[in-house]
Amino acid sequence: MRFKVSTLVVGAALLASLSGVSGAAPGAQSDTAGTASAPGGGFDPANLDRQVKPGVNFYMFAVGGWKAHHTIPAELPEWGSFAQLAESNRDKLHGILDEAAKDDTAPAGSNTRKLGDYYKSGMDDSAINAAGLTPLQDELTAIDGIASLADLEKVVARLHRQQIPVYFGFGSEQDATNSNMMLAEVAQDGLGLPDRDYYTKTDERSKKVQDAYRQHVARMFVLAGDTAEQAAAHADTVYAYEKRLAAASRTNVALRDPVKNFNRLKLADLQRLAPDFPWTAYFADTGCPPETPVDISQPEFVQTLQKVWAAPSYDDARLYLKWHLLHRMAPYLSDGFVDEDFSFTGKVLRGTEANMPRWKRVVRTIDATMGEALGQSYVARYFPPSAKAHAVRMVHNIKEALREDLATLPWMSPATRKKALAKIDAFQEKIGYPSKWRDYGRLEIGAGPYVTNVMAARQFNFDFDIAKINKPVDRTQWDMSPPTVNAYYNPNMNEIVFPAGILQPPFFDPHRDDAYNYGGIGAVIGHEMTHGFDDQGALYDAQGNLKNWWTKADKAHFDQRTVRIRKEYSSFEAQPGLFEKGDLESGEAIADLGGCTLALRAYEKSLAGKPHTVDANGFTPEQRFFLGFAQIWESNVRPQYERLLVNTDPHPLDRFRVNGTLSNMPTFAQAWHLKPGDPMVLPADKRTEIW
Repeated sequence: MRFKVSTLVVGAALLASLSGVSGAAPGAQSDTAGTASAPGGGFDPANLDRQVKPGVNFYMFAVGGWKAHHTIPAELPEWGSFAQLAESNRDKLHGILDEAAKDDTAPAGSNTRKLGDYYKSGMDDSAINAAGLTPLQDELTAIDGIASLADLEKVVARLHRQQIPVYFGFGSEQDATNSNMMLAEVAQDGLGLPDRDYYTKTDERSKKVQDAYRQHVARMFVLAGDTAEQAAAHADTVYAYEKRLAAASRTNVALRDPVKNFNRLKLADLQRLAPDFPWTAYFADTGCPPETPVDISQPEFVQTLQKVWAAPSYDDARLYLKWHLLHRMAPYLSDGFVDEDFSFTGKVLRGTEANMPRWKRVVRTIDATMGEALGQSYVARYFPPSAKAHAVRMVHNIKEALREDLATLPWMSPATRKKALAKIDAFQEKIGYPSKWRDYGRLEIGAGPYVTNVMAARQFNFDFDIAKINKPVDRTQWDMSPPTVNAYYNPNMNEIVFPAGILQPPFFDPHRDDAYNYGGIGAVIGHEMTHGFDDQGALYDAQGNLKNWWTKADKAHFDQRTVRIRKEYSSFEAQPGLFEKGDLESGEAIADLGGCTLALRAYEKSLAGKPHTVDANGFTPEQRFFLGFAQIWESNVRPQYERLLVNTDPHPLDRFRVNGTLSNMPTFAQAWHLKPGDPMVLPADKRTEIW
């Protein structure tokens, strides 16, 4: 299933592809961070770089001191507010799992026993190394036995149930035109590199990554028993196979268009589109109801698959499938596979110097595959009701700011305004943790091997997803685990979701100056609300249906503002010759601008009748708000990972999220007494004001 929600930070698909975890809630992720908070959650003036003027580069003024005094841990691709908090949460989850592993009294079949056994199997490196590839022998035998399209279908279904998306992605999704029902989805997938452009680009840097990838594939085949000569030839075959799929794949910008990427058809239509693949058998083998509508998200991709299956080379297919099995399971196998997986995904793609310690990798995997079982214990220990109550109040304050803004927005007509206000009123708020926890009763976790437990959890999650098809939508379900340091908006659900993991300093602290809370978690809350009205979210109505609710004139006004955002962000140069993709990042940039604007209005409203005090550092309330906003985006990033983000992630780099957002806000210029011509003040004809 494609991850269609709009997240605050690095999207789940990218993180999953780099961590070996696919198709599950992402968990506490490496959206890295360092602490910018003084004791009590205020702003530490040591984080400032007073050699930089606020009107020249506010990001460096606000966090330059922090950047100078914080290095990136060897095991991470970046370090900043998100990662520091994710690391803190990972430590807490580690404690929960360690206790579960030592609890001999936990009943068989209980979540505590399953979590404890899962963790122990992941920490037993001796057993993992002794097992080698033995736990995958049944899958390898099935792949080696492929001699017909019927055999191929059986293996594809088998691997898909392990959340290994060979050839295409398959899962459930909400019907974009009837958001109360679930249907099946077939979507482009099946690549080993992060994005189709990694195969299609021909510049020198891209060629180096392509060469490194082929060498990596070859070394994996050697570990699986090939000779070096065989492995090199097999790697070339796999790369050519994937390159053919990449050429038929849509760009990440094209994938942002929800209208073009929704094609609701019948199973018979899918069979006509790719007649050589036995789709009816595939649906049966994956547990999907046979009489279900199917979203063929990218029909031209399926047509290319048909060409592959019409004249199949089973030798090539076996190599392709074997590679993806090794690729997806390597992080849970013996040291040789783990080290080789890290040498490419960690070093080449992200620039990290050392792999995470085993316990961190195991915690991350369990959070990704049993996130709610682990999250239930996390919430009980670390998220008191008072924290949720404070967050709820802020959500309501910022929602009211959005209502007031839309009620007076000069460019929006009464007809559109009425529907926009109805959409706000229909927002579903999810704060902290689910109201109904998942039942893991049918998940069997044993003493090991570790990869067997991972595969069991993956299959459990796949079956859970497929069981939704042809059924009414369960609006209580979450797409992230409670400890996740992130937030999201889901347009099909018209919901805003804030896991407990992010409702902590430096984003939120009920005991600190509200300026920093509104600049931190307030901007996060506003960001997710604004996603309901960004260039994608604006296409969905209050019930989450893909339906136009704008007048033609209002939509034109909105689109004009979106174009300015795209042009602005496309002008940001991340590295020499490497520019941000405004067409990819426009939704997140709009949400940043809207979120910061709304949070400031809500904060200023909260100051009514209160003293307008300057703090000990000489900062006004508004200045403290903007410092709080910059503080959550402090980061140091490895250049390799920065390139990966620019190429694949819809979120702008942190420095552009701050400077790009604030340079569009006249209230920012007023707060810092800036003048026209200052670099942080965009001219009126280039400035974007949407909300």
